[in-house]
Amino acid sequence: MKLAFLLWLAQMLPQPVSDPLCLATTVYLEARNQSELGQWAVAEVALRRLESGRWGHSVCAVVTAPRQFAPTLVSPGFRIKNLKAWNKAVEVAFASLRQWSQPVQDRLQVVPGADHFYATSVEQPAWAQGVPVAQIGDHRFYRVARL
Repeated sequence: MKLAFLLWLAQMLPQPVSDPLCLATTVYLEARNQSELGQWAVAEVALRRLESGRWGHSVCAVVTAPRQFAPTLVSPGFRIKNLKAWNKAVEVAFASLRQWSQPVQDRLQVVPGADHFYATSVEQPAWAQGVPVAQIGDHRFYRVARL
């Protein structure tokens, strides 16, 4: 299935029904080759950004904000081919959304406070200063002061 189709489908579905689809797509694109913990961390960053309200008021708005997450950086023609990884991303997305609906004190947080991450396979972004909150697999997670 193509990325363009998934993003189109997410636009057609009502909120909040589309949020798990957008989150699963992001987890797949950003972390399908990472551990489950790494996938949870990516989802957590997106959900923390949603909670802040600075990047949008739905998961779909957050993960499709320009140049923030893979759905806007990967070619729309990209095909999701690894069904095992897709199913895991869907599982992580639904579980993360359930977890994030809990009161703050009851949430399992993998990367507390982190609202940014980057893959170490790319050049370190200018915002990635200081000590990361965590490194999981080949992703570094940061809490970034207002940009």
